[in-house]
Amino acid sequence: QVQLVESGGGLVQPGGSLRLSCAASGFNFRSYVMGWYRQGPGKERELVASISIGGGVTNYADSVKGRFTISRDNAKNTVNLQMNSLKPEDTAVYYCNARSTSYYYWGQGTQVTVSS
Repeated sequence: QVQLVESGGGLVQPGGSLRLSCAASGFNFRSYVMGWYRQGPGKERELVASISIGGGVTNYADSVKGRFTISRDNAKNTVNLQMNSLKPEDTAVYYCNARSTSYYYWGQGTQVTVSS
């Protein structure tokens, strides 16, 4: 059974930091590109960051470059998103994603709210 379980969301003040984690199971984690997406109120789901199978290549949305860092641990089957200098416009449900040439998996999402 494939599972992607996100954790680490919550309420944070502008300028603060959060670290999201995604624990994966039920598939060959090392063979999947991993990513974080988000969906804000009234908005479409968008890619925030992705990381290659080996972890050597990362990709970020322009809106989070320099503030967010994606990383993965293939030994622990986890992918993390370190979010610094958070802004109110970062408020969204954040989803973990696993992608291969044949399959596409989603987590259930974790809420991040940036507000004073």
